Amino acid sequence: MPSAPPPAQYDDRTTRLRPLSHLGGRLAPRAAAAAACLVLGVGLLGGAATGSLLTGEEDGATVSAQTAFHDASALWHSVPVDTLFPRTLDGEGAGPGGADRTWTRIAVAPDSGCTKAFDPLLHKALRSVGCLRLLRATYVDASQSSVTTVGLLFTKADAEATQALRTRFSEQGLDRRRDLLPRPYAADGTAAAHFGDAQRASWTISVLTDAPVVVYAVSGFADGRTVADPQPAAEAMKASATTAPAQAGLGHEAQGIADRIERGLRKTVQKSTEQPS
Repeated sequence: MPSAPPPAQYDDRTTRLRPLSHLGGRLAPRAAAAAACLVLGVGLLGGAATGSLLTGEEDGATVSAQTAFHDASALWHSVPVDTLFPRTLDGEGAGPGGADRTWTRIAVAPDSGCTKAFDPLLHKALRSVGCLRLLRATYVDASQSSVTTVGLLFTKADAEATQALRTRFSEQGLDRRRDLLPRPYAADGTAAAHFGDAQRASWTISVLTDAPVVVYAVSGFADGRTVADPQPAAEAMKASATTAPAQAGLGHEAQGIADRIERGLRKTVQKSTEQPS
């Protein structure tokens, strides 16, 4: 799940009240006291009105975010697969050095639960948010040299549990551990036919907080070669990286595809929450 629309812009200009000293000695003490009360009263009323506007805006944004979060949980069965996983993805500037990429979808897994979709420790780490449904698709690059499985895990969690999981992944570095990898989806008769656990080369995992969804992608070589030391996409994409996954651009493949599927999901959530004018 998308970011809430930017808050309305309010004019922050306020009425400037003249200080009491400007009244000088023209006011009797009683009149001065009355003027002070008047100034204070206007200030309180103005502050209350401003506070009401700000509170209303905040409440509206909160309701909108909650609606979007809730609506996103139903997208796995209400949105066409071609919307969630387009047949082709445009990776303009997504390759090493800003090179363009194009990916073609070659397989879509039947929607399922999460059994056997993740390494055991990753499955355990995700258990706190539950598994409502898992959608997966596999893409191949234009050169047919790399394959990437991307997944959308729709969880059963509320916003609080989702935020807690994101914090845990960030603080404990769970998205970078080599013993917590997502598993690929291989399909017979495709370039990913031999894409198994041993072929995983690079990966990325993102816990969204504006939707009950975990987005991930894992990439490998299309020729079925094994990779002894897979590398997180964030590390493989560094200019200084010299590992086989990095040199082959497999970190860029995983991150580029995951980013585009995530963007598409956010746009879909936004459209689903828009109300007709």
